[in-house]
Amino acid sequence: AAAARNMPHFLRHLTDRVHQAVPGGKVVWYDSVLRNGELSWQNELNDKNQVYFDACDGFFTNYNWKEEQLLQTRDMAGERRCDVYVGVDVFGRGDVVGGGFDSNKSLRLVRHHGLSVAIFAPGWVYEHLGATDFLHNENKFWGMLSEWLPTHSIDSLPFGTRFSLGMGKKHFNNGQENGTKPWYNLSAQEAQPLYTNHRVPTGGWLRTRCCLEDAWSGGSSLVLEGAIPPSAKHVTARLFSFQMPAPRRLYLVLIYKCEGPSQAVTVAPELTTQESHTCYNLDLSARSEPTRHKPSRLLTPPPHLAQLMRGCGQQGDPGWQGRCYELELQNCILHELSVAVSRQHRGQDEVPFTYRLGEIWVLDAAHLRSSLPAATGGLMSSIEVAHVQWHRPSSEELSVSLTLHWTYPPSEAKCFRVHYRSGSCVQNPEPPLIQIGEAHATCYRMTGLRVPDVHSEASCHLEFLVEPVLHDGIRVAAAMWGKLLFVYSNPKLPSTGGTPNPR
Repeated sequence: AAAARNMPHFLRHLTDRVHQAVPGGKVVWYDSVLRNGELSWQNELNDKNQVYFDACDGFFTNYNWKEEQLLQTRDMAGERRCDVYVGVDVFGRGDVVGGGFDSNKSLRLVRHHGLSVAIFAPGWVYEHLGATDFLHNENKFWGMLSEWLPTHSIDSLPFGTRFSLGMGKKHFNNGQENGTKPWYNLSAQEAQPLYTNHRVPTGGWLRTRCCLEDAWSGGSSLVLEGAIPPSAKHVTARLFSFQMPAPRRLYLVLIYKCEGPSQAVTVAPELTTQESHTCYNLDLSARSEPTRHKPSRLLTPPPHLAQLMRGCGQQGDPGWQGRCYELELQNCILHELSVAVSRQHRGQDEVPFTYRLGEIWVLDAAHLRSSLPAATGGLMSSIEVAHVQWHRPSSEELSVSLTLHWTYPPSEAKCFRVHYRSGSCVQNPEPPLIQIGEAHATCYRMTGLRVPDVHSEASCHLEFLVEPVLHDGIRVAAAMWGKLLFVYSNPKLPSTGGTPNPR
């Protein structure tokens, strides 16, 4: 009981210190101990545990609640009802309203009473259903909850995504495989779209899903598939929500691949906007209807935008296609980014389609021009090498493992492409530059890299280059990349008791 009396004072102190040290940080109390020190889960906010709620940022209720306890909690929380996170156990343990694919029943009740939700153990999708059809089950689970979850809007430009999940069965660069082994790196995860799966009221259907089989860059792409009903000219898939003042002029870049007959349909991005004076009105009925805009396609993109589409095929190529668009706006708020699939010709038949989206960009034209000089700035430090280990997989092969380190302003780069040029022990024509990986921190570890074998007293050299990838996609001049020339001779393997001799 004495410790329980001290706990609210400690919570206030902890909350104050967290707010000072971590902007936006929160302290949340879990529904467990009562004000008298007894351990007793209440499944609600009441006068036995409110003292802890009053001392911090939020309250996380236990999971075994009923609707009458939501009413009690709402009344006790008053104006702070959004600071109460009602626990929803996805495993559905105990006496609960719903779990698993019925978790939407719980969310419907919680949100109806204006309370927040704490979704506990959504790993149920994998732990209970297994790896088979995991992405399908994962999308199904979150799709069933989407009606009651707030959408995190994009509030700044430039915006770009390759739809990467931070994992893949393979790795792709500019539409080409450059790695055939499964990989996992959450730092490579990028903004994900608002997935959809629904029937069109007048016929036809529309679905978006993530796919690991093919990608423009990274390990995944977004598949957009469906059928345009006879009564419609097009169907539209909403991808991202925006909440920001629109610049006067926008560029959009879309990289895609048509997976079926391309003569019957076309694909293009669309933007919707709202009037500035109505966008932030809390009364939804008072808001104006969004205005839909179809950007104009640029047949000859500016050079800095053409860089984003480097490697795309030409018109008629069945592979990846790149399109650049332009849109002028005035005194409005960006609302949504969508992709529309339209039929080419009138007809009475349903028109099926399948597109694979590899990358999409929304760029402020004015900012893009002003950032061009910065793209050639010399911000990359010299590259350092550490943890060098030599290996001989066979009598005719030599390989090396090593770690590269460099420095670069964190706010300037989205990631770094690591390139390698195989050296030679004799004077031959310069070998081609090969991208060997992508780093999302200022270091990169490579293992088992095949290198030229050195004979007698000769020296061999390798070249490593690190290319910063800027947030707006502008290509940094190769002369400004980080560069390391790695020279070695007589590399002694660990099994011999010697050490390598890199210079």
